[in-house]
Amino acid sequence: MTQRIALITGGSRGLGKNAALKLAAKGTGIILTYNQNAQEAQKVVEEIKENGGKAAALQLNVGETTQFADFIVRLKEQLKNIWQRDSFDYLLNNAGAGLSASFAETNEAQFDQMVDMHFKGPFFLTQSLLPLLKDGGRILNVSTGLARFTQPGRAAYASVKGAMEVLTRYQAKELGARGISVNIIAPGAIETDFSGGAVRDNPEVNQYIASQTALGRAGLPDDIGDAIAALLSDELGWMTAQRIEVSGGMFL
Repeated sequence: MTQRIALITGGSRGLGKNAALKLAAKGTGIILTYNQNAQEAQKVVEEIKENGGKAAALQLNVGETTQFADFIVRLKEQLKNIWQRDSFDYLLNNAGAGLSASFAETNEAQFDQMVDMHFKGPFFLTQSLLPLLKDGGRILNVSTGLARFTQPGRAAYASVKGAMEVLTRYQAKELGARGISVNIIAPGAIETDFSGGAVRDNPEVNQYIASQTALGRAGLPDDIGDAIAALLSDELGWMTAQRIEVSGGMFL
């Protein structure tokens, strides 16, 4: 059987890294992108290879659409050289960064950065990748629990993630003729370096999150990586156009 291949944006750290390792452990080939930290990206690649998998890392700033044409060329080279293929099976639109600024204080540059990174970038990157995405393939976008509940200081970030949730339904409708399913996962608060690592490193923040979560703790990277691997499994191939929140039951 031909090995499935996943393209993961922002796969050098945090949830993207965890997802890459979880998918690789299930036999999926991995191409991950990184923005700046080539060394950390290569560490993920080497870990996958050491465990018998195939992987590659490519530089990409998802917020810069002018990079996409060159990225497609480099992606094609990796697909051909490593897997002798001209297509891939799974796209995980994961890359991004947070913003902590109240609605009243968010400036235009911050707003544009959130739109470019979390909405415009994934919109046009996915569009550019459609010729390489195999019929019957899968797209998994990444939202946030903050698109359902609110926390002060997250207006711009949560709003563009909300836009991705709407886009997911349109993608599912329009790409369904090719057998491509499209869903979106919405993590809750997770112990990573995201937004300065507050959930992971600040005991008061962590305790507050735990107290507001039905399952009684903050989320861990493994919680999301395992969920992503499950959502991209063959067993869930009939599911499309769905928002799946994986938050342990935050703010119910």
